[in-house]
Amino acid sequence: MTSWWELGEGGGYPGNELALFRIRCPFCEEKGNFERVFHGEKRKADSSKRLNFDVLKCGNCSGFVHVMWSANEFGSLHNFQVLPWPTGKTQAPEHWPSDIGRFWAQAHENVKNENWDAAAVMARSALQGALREQKACGSNLKAEIEDLASKGILPSIMKEWSDELRFLGNESAHPRIGQPGPEPQEVRDAIKFLDFLLVYLYDLPKEISDYRTRKNRISQ
Repeated sequence: MTSWWELGEGGGYPGNELALFRIRCPFCEEKGNFERVFHGEKRKADSSKRLNFDVLKCGNCSGFVHVMWSANEFGSLHNFQVLPWPTGKTQAPEHWPSDIGRFWAQAHENVKNENWDAAAVMARSALQGALREQKACGSNLKAEIEDLASKGILPSIMKEWSDELRFLGNESAHPRIGQPGPEPQEVRDAIKFLDFLLVYLYDLPKEISDYRTRKNRISQ
């Protein structure tokens, strides 16, 4: 996004009004329990586009959050930015499969807490779950990676990194007596790859779908 006027234009959430139920309080972590106490807006010249500025009060802890949001100029999508934002538990995007998001979030939480073995195992679980959700066939993770690569779903560079993540997770999931723990940077690198893989499998298709939806509405 190169301009705030692009907020809501490249994708977002259904509807052209702010979805309060999606906003989480950064102080008490309660979601969707807000009262709007201020609203202002700025309109773009010669356009129906507008930026909205809301102050919301949490009904649980009485904390305040600032929300800037905007609806798509030609469709029925909107997006928002919140300040301050929650710094608590990692949350997976809502459009990811819930079990894969759960493993991914646990991988990131274990990195925060420097639980490197647990992070590696959870990253491996997220990888295998994502591949199986993509209809991978095989008796084990190695075969499932090979299957999706042969079908063209996994590009060669992602196949290579999937194998690296598999090796790392296997060592922690099936330890040998006296085995040293994984190197922290290797775990961080593997989870960074996992992030890219899930963007490729879930975020990009959603953005393409959102784009097609907007394009169809404009042409109607």
